[in-house]
Amino acid sequence: MTILKNHLTVFAQTEKGAMTTFGLFLIATMLFVGGYAIDVSNVMRERTHLQIVADSTGHAALFKREHGTIEDAKAAALRISKANMPNGHYGNVLDVTNVTFGNWDVDTRTFTASAGSRSAVEVEVDRNSANGNSTDTFLLKMVGIGAWDLTAKATYTTYQPTCFKEGFVARGVVDLQSNNNFSNGFCIHSNSYVSLNSNNTFEPGTVVSMPNLDDLDIPNSGFKTNVGLQTALRAGSYNIRIVDRIDEIVATVDDVGSIYRPAYITSTVTKTIIAKTIAAADLLPNKVNYWNCSGDGKGTIETRALIKDVVIVSNCEIKFGAGVKVENAVIVTSNTSARSFNSSSGFTLGLDDNCAAGGGSQLVTMGGMDFASDLRIYGSQLLALGDIQFAAAANGVEGAAMVSAGIITGTSNMDMAFCGVGMDNNFKAEYFRLVN
Repeated sequence: MTILKNHLTVFAQTEKGAMTTFGLFLIATMLFVGGYAIDVSNVMRERTHLQIVADSTGHAALFKREHGTIEDAKAAALRISKANMPNGHYGNVLDVTNVTFGNWDVDTRTFTASAGSRSAVEVEVDRNSANGNSTDTFLLKMVGIGAWDLTAKATYTTYQPTCFKEGFVARGVVDLQSNNNFSNGFCIHSNSYVSLNSNNTFEPGTVVSMPNLDDLDIPNSGFKTNVGLQTALRAGSYNIRIVDRIDEIVATVDDVGSIYRPAYITSTVTKTIIAKTIAAADLLPNKVNYWNCSGDGKGTIETRALIKDVVIVSNCEIKFGAGVKVENAVIVTSNTSARSFNSSSGFTLGLDDNCAAGGGSQLVTMGGMDFASDLRIYGSQLLALGDIQFAAAANGVEGAAMVSAGIITGTSNMDMAFCGVGMDNNFKAEYFRLVN
């Protein structure tokens, strides 16, 4: 008995094997922490994947909505979501009821649903138990956490870069000479490079941009002789989407229901004119007028004519006689010559109304434009697949937008400023950005 008692006493006092018990607790702790890390890492990965899908579906929906129906836009969002997260593996992450169109308030950074809107969209994608596609855990199942519910949202809005509202924008070179004044807000952009001579003035707030600022072409003393230029410089490039739509604008501006058809065309009655020269009296106001020049394909709008409240669709190389004014009108031509629009001196595009709404006009051509001196532009737009050239003393202090798939060339003594308003009828191709 004494021997047994001694053995029991020794056994009770020994510390051998204590580390085994501690090791069990340590292993359990490591498994829990490791399992938590693995599951959290997995859920973050799945959450990022879900957010990418939300972003891409939002962009697809608003892009399609620009010219499409709400149904078409939602269908595009569904296609993108299924392509990125196939239903067979991820379940249904997007329901069409979670694609909502509306308006985005820049100041308050809030989205408000609005039926029929084309300006903003909010998309929500989900992986949750209600959909039967929640994200499974691995080791956390052992502590009763079997799955995670995940949600991601994305809000996109449309916008117009300032350069496309008022300024000179070209895929090729923008080449301007000397003694020109550019006021606050005006923009000069080239996807190639900008070339300037001397004695130009750029007020604070103007922008001169191109992909590589080292490509700027100026005289050796260019920064001294072009006041404000260095401050105005920006590096950047644009996808100039609107020039890719010139063919479409020319082909469909006359169609009833076309997004390019201006609101002041209130009648479906049209008129066809076959003549070398036309006057204002030859045109039907508030209607689409078709002008065929025949012969050599060149036509003239007679001197000092006032072209107003009309759409002219033509295949002509059109010359504007001296002193012609075009107000609240759209003139498009399928002519592809370098001078498909050209003018004598003193041509005025748009109504001189101190930047008020309405009165602006649009010239759109599948060719180029070449204007003589004293070109005046008020709240108006020129779009060309070819080059745009204009001579001395151009005036665009009340809103001028020139966009060319070629080059833009201007000479001297021009004044260009920024209205900020009154350009509502100009043709636009929307741009899209993620705001929330």
